[in-house]
Amino acid sequence: MSPEQIDSLAWDKQQGLLPAIVQDAGSHRVLMLGYMDRAALEATLATGRVTFYSRSKQRLWMKGESSGDILQLVSLEADCDADTLLVQARPRGNTCHLGRASCFPSAPGDFLSELDALVARRERERPEGSYSTKLFEAGTRRIAQKVGEEGVETALAAVAQDDVALLDEAADLVFHLTVLLRARGLGLADVEAVLRDRHAAAAR
Repeated sequence: MSPEQIDSLAWDKQQGLLPAIVQDAGSHRVLMLGYMDRAALEATLATGRVTFYSRSKQRLWMKGESSGDILQLVSLEADCDADTLLVQARPRGNTCHLGRASCFPSAPGDFLSELDALVARRERERPEGSYSTKLFEAGTRRIAQKVGEEGVETALAAVAQDDVALLDEAADLVFHLTVLLRARGLGLADVEAVLRDRHAAAAR
């Protein structure tokens, strides 16, 4: 956001404050609502860490300054009236002070994105006893074999079993495909991008 864009925001509507809706950039779940003044917005853009104006403390407040549960900025934009901000961020830890991922416990999110992020962490950290760790350590060839097995089982369930069995096998297939993609340094978002490009091309 340029200085000109910051100047054009509707700072005068709420005594120099703009509501800032924070959304998880991965799962798209709404995490919290805060308020930003000009200084908080500029600090957020300068540091990459989401910063608010605390109405109770009457000062700038960087999310996670005491807990360490920061919000890493991904993108920021204003709405059509220039009086509300949408902040997309990657949370490092819980967002809510009650120890929850979101201040809105029932806020919907994209679970497949959450799964993709979890598998990525498993690939990095390799926790002992994790099934994902076992797969990653077995190597890409073995993971690919598992995807093939799950694909066959999904197809067989589709023609010979009930819906419950089909969904169960399909879930196994998606999980193992997610692991396979991550073993190659890819994720479900990369698959989504290909599908989006194909859709856009077909619509032209």
